[in-house]
Amino acid sequence: MLPIEVLLAFLAASALVTIAPGPDNLMVLSVGISRGRAAGIGFGLGCALGCFVHTLWATLGIGAVVLASEEAFTILKMAGAAYLVYIGIQAWRHAGKMAVIRLDSTAEPLGIHLRRGFIANVVNPKVALFFIAFLPQFADPSRGAVWPQLLLLGTIFAAQTVAIFGTLGWFAGGIGARLQRKPVLAVWLDRCAGTIFFLLALHLATSGR
Repeated sequence: MLPIEVLLAFLAASALVTIAPGPDNLMVLSVGISRGRAAGIGFGLGCALGCFVHTLWATLGIGAVVLASEEAFTILKMAGAAYLVYIGIQAWRHAGKMAVIRLDSTAEPLGIHLRRGFIANVVNPKVALFFIAFLPQFADPSRGAVWPQLLLLGTIFAAQTVAIFGTLGWFAGGIGARLQRKPVLAVWLDRCAGTIFFLLALHLATSGR
């Protein structure tokens, strides 16, 4: 459908965007360090699934319609900020209680972190705007319908996000597991992670389109 050189260029650009410091990889790192490998990987996978949802929105034109409204953008933005605050509060409330004992274990089910990463990504309108602006740049209307091309590009983006965020979660979790063997330090790791979520919520709530 698209030339291999276009797909490779898109993959390279996507990887650079994903690796660059941003809210999602910062959250993956903070969760991995404070809760362990499984938690970090789970949160990263949730973010990747969220990217696929944004791909569907961009492909179907839903994202553009919703974000064209200032009111809809604000509602989605505040919902995302509120959810980040909720995660931050949970980190502070349970600080030190979920300390990781082994490098490959976590005190919470993987599904919890998968869901948190998914929701945190989906309700972020800035991510929706990014996909609406980014994907069409690599589509070629002369090659036929655009929507299958956008779907393919979005799937590639989500796949490389799984690989990169999964790797970040793995290494962050390994570091965190060693640090959390000290109970006092484990408490402060959770509190730092919670504070990061508070700051990201503030950034999202005060950002514009």
